[in-house]
Amino acid sequence: MDKFTTLTGIAAPLPLVNVDTDMIIPKQFLKTIKRSGLGKALFYEMRYDENGNPNPDFILNREPWTRAEILVAGENFGCGSSREHAPWALKDFGIRCVIAPSFADIFYNNCFKNGILPVVLPEEAVGKLMEDAGKGGNARITVDLPQQTVSSSEGEVFRFEIDPFRKHCLLEGLDDIGLTLQKIRHIDSYEERQKGAMPWLWNGSAA
Repeated sequence: MDKFTTLTGIAAPLPLVNVDTDMIIPKQFLKTIKRSGLGKALFYEMRYDENGNPNPDFILNREPWTRAEILVAGENFGCGSSREHAPWALKDFGIRCVIAPSFADIFYNNCFKNGILPVVLPEEAVGKLMEDAGKGGNARITVDLPQQTVSSSEGEVFRFEIDPFRKHCLLEGLDDIGLTLQKIRHIDSYEERQKGAMPWLWNGSAA
């Protein structure tokens, strides 16, 4: 998993509340188990018309927001079903951070497991960042995970809270597999002891 430390980038404003996971990635794109290639389907029903042509009015189809790395959204972002494809699609598009007043719990947890930082800020702060994001490519927002701050293009700083363990995992680029592999010496040692004590578990034969 990619590490997350400090990000300065274009932020796309999405002033919608209750954006559910089906809006983020519709069900017809859930057949794949690959994490790549889903960026094209992100917000599919809003980004494209019935013929599959890009909707020129949708924010992520407009420059400079086609290159957005930060999404500023309304409350209860990521509600609905628990599909992990939602953070996969955001990450594949290029979004590394979502800022909102609140998130659905499962989506919030899935973000950390996929290298995306979900930042919870008060509605007033999100409103200011939403306005800032609407200014375009010259109004870049900075997200500093070590300092737990978000800075607007005007230099206004907002502090956010984050669980220390989740912060550590993002800073080190550790997903569940990475966390397990940190204990690989202990796992190998245990397996060697088990092979000596219970060899039948390893050779398939009865004791």
